[in-house]
Amino acid sequence: MYMMKHINWGIIGCGDVTEVKSGPAFNKVPHSSLVAVMRRDAEKAADYALRHGVPTWYDDADALINDPNVNAVYVATPPDSHADYAIRAMRAGKPVYVEKPMALNAAECESMNQVSLETGVPLFVAFYRRALPYFLKVKELIDQRVIGDIRYVRVELNWQPDNREVGAHPNWRVSPEISGGGLFHDYAAHQFDLLEFMLGPIKSARGMARNQAALYPADDIVVAHFEFESGVLGVGTWCFTANKEQRIEHTQLIGSKGKITFSFFENFIIRVETETGSDDYTIPFPAHVQQPLIEQIVNELRGEGKSPSTGETGARSSAILDSITAR
Repeated sequence: MYMMKHINWGIIGCGDVTEVKSGPAFNKVPHSSLVAVMRRDAEKAADYALRHGVPTWYDDADALINDPNVNAVYVATPPDSHADYAIRAMRAGKPVYVEKPMALNAAECESMNQVSLETGVPLFVAFYRRALPYFLKVKELIDQRVIGDIRYVRVELNWQPDNREVGAHPNWRVSPEISGGGLFHDYAAHQFDLLEFMLGPIKSARGMARNQAALYPADDIVVAHFEFESGVLGVGTWCFTANKEQRIEHTQLIGSKGKITFSFFENFIIRVETETGSDDYTIPFPAHVQQPLIEQIVNELRGEGKSPSTGETGARSSAILDSITAR
């Protein structure tokens, strides 16, 4: 068990995700500070440091990792460099918090976990929904058996193409060599991780992934079926080239006594329907959505708690994605 008094974070890759979702939270959590940032573009690294009041910036990852004032590292680069940076930081004796998906594939996740095991240095993954009140409420409703025994899960996501992801220079999220897949890997990683958190391990998952519209290199539609160790079954469809009239994003839990409908990404309403009627719970996300999880990670590093998202749990999501999209 790590016993650190104060966690001084360094960020490798201070891009969009760190602007609001995560970066400011490191200074808002007790016993935690953001002391250094790194980006290969020195001008952008300096700009980020200036805007966020970070005392030190680098354009070299090893310089940040070896900074004696940095004792924990947040890897917020695209997935193709997650394993490399995380392993370097752990071998330097510094706990790592890495963005999701955890790596390009399950094999890379395994190599990261192996280094964590060998060095004894903790590894955490940014599956922050495990700590958000909205999703903890869904888990509470399941655990209280409000809709009885869960029979099956239905995940449905239809989105239209985003201008950032089409054209001559598509976003890295739709470049498989950088992201590990396509938008399915980016979004479904959160979904499968949280479904396991709420319903237990998934023991098998299969599917079909295709590129129908040919707007970018990655698959743009995925259909999957999966089974939990508990016997609960699941189905899902993800289409990223639907028109705006067909846009939908919700997940339904069908039970022996009713149904729970909730959203992973687009609204803050949880609807519970049973034979006695329906109830809605509205639970907004906090300003910095990663803050509750970062606080739990800081507490664990101080020997005062346990993070719900680790390298071991994070790797499971990547293995499920690999199983579904395997050709």
